[in-house]
Amino acid sequence: MLKLSRRLMVAVSALALTGFATLGQAQQVTRMKIQTAVPTASIYFDLMKRFGDRVDKMSNGRIKMEILPDGAVVNAFEILDAVDKGVVDGGFAWTHYWSGKNSAAALFSNPAAGAGTGMDQLSHMAWLMHGGGNALYEKLFTEGMKLNIKPFMMQPMGPDPFGWFKAPINSIADMKKLKYRSPPGLTGEIFKEMGINAVAMPGGEIVPAAQRGVIDAAEWIGPADDMILGFHNVFKHYYLQGLHQSTDVGELLLNRNTWNRLPADLKAVVEGAVMATIAETYTFNVQRNALALEKLQKDHKVTVHDTPKEFFAAFMKATNVVYDREANRNPLFKEVLTSQREFGKLVVPYWTKINGLYYNLGVDSPNK
Repeated sequence: MLKLSRRLMVAVSALALTGFATLGQAQQVTRMKIQTAVPTASIYFDLMKRFGDRVDKMSNGRIKMEILPDGAVVNAFEILDAVDKGVVDGGFAWTHYWSGKNSAAALFSNPAAGAGTGMDQLSHMAWLMHGGGNALYEKLFTEGMKLNIKPFMMQPMGPDPFGWFKAPINSIADMKKLKYRSPPGLTGEIFKEMGINAVAMPGGEIVPAAQRGVIDAAEWIGPADDMILGFHNVFKHYYLQGLHQSTDVGELLLNRNTWNRLPADLKAVVEGAVMATIAETYTFNVQRNALALEKLQKDHKVTVHDTPKEFFAAFMKATNVVYDREANRNPLFKEVLTSQREFGKLVVPYWTKINGLYYNLGVDSPNK
C-alpha cells in the first residue's frame, strides 16, 4: 500500500511538472516589430493597429505586435529588404512597390484597370482567394524574388481616385501638359504610354512637392487619407474614378523565420486576423471616405469631378500594350496576367451587370 502511495505521488508530481511546463510554453510571448509605409495619421495605420490588437487578444497575449509608422526604422521603399533580412519582423506596404525586383509584383496590389479586364476590387480579391491568386502571390516571393518572406494580402482599400488637380481637366490633351505623381513601376509606364508625364514619390512627399511646384497633379489613396495629408490645401479639383488603381490592396509581410517559429495555433490566429482585417477594411473605407468627401466639399470647397470618359478606353488600351510587352519579357508576369485575364473573363460580365443595380439606384436616389 505504501509503495502504491509513493507511486501515486510520483505520478501526480510528474503530471504537475508537465502542466507547469505546458503553461510556461503557452505563456511564451512572440514580439514583432511591424514597419508600415504610412504615417500614424493614416486610416490604414489605424487599421494596422487594430490588426495588432486583434492578434494580441486572439492569441491571449502570446503575440505582441508593435506597429511602426513610415520612417521609424527604414523608409517605405526599404521595407521589403528590411523584412527579408530580419531588421524588422514584418512590414506593411503594397506589392507594386517591389516591381523593381520583379515586375509581376505590380499585378497583385494594383493591377491597372483590373489587369486590363475591368475587374473591380472585390473581383480581384475573389481571384486571390478562389482563382489561384494567392498561390501565385507566394510564388512571387519564393521564386520570383527569392526572399525569406511570408506574405498576406490584407487591406483592400481601393478603388483609388484618379487624383487632385489645380484646375479642371477635360481631356487627355490637358493631362499631357502636367507633371503627375503616379504609383511607381508599370503604372507610371502606362501613363507614359498615353503621353502623360508621370513621376513616383512616397505619400508623405507629395503635398510638399506640389507646394514647391515640382508636380502639378497627384493621386494617393482616397478622400480620408488624402485629406489627412493635406491635398486640399494645394488642389481644389478632385477626380474620383481612377483607372490606374481600380483595385488597391495593402499587404502584410512577415519574415519567414519569424513565421516558421510560430506554432500551428498562432499561425491560425494571424491568418484569422488577416481575414478579419480584410472585412473591416471594406466597411472602414466606405464610411471614412464618404465622411471625408463630404467634408472636403463643404468645408474646404473642393470640387468633385467625373473623370473624362475618353480616359477609360485610352487607359485600357495603354494598359494592355504595356502588360503584353512585359509578359513577353517576364514568364512569371505572363503567368499571373494570364490567370487574371482568364478569371476576369469569367467574373466581369456577371459582376459588372449585377452591380449596375447599385449605380442605377444611386443615380435615382432622392438623397443624391
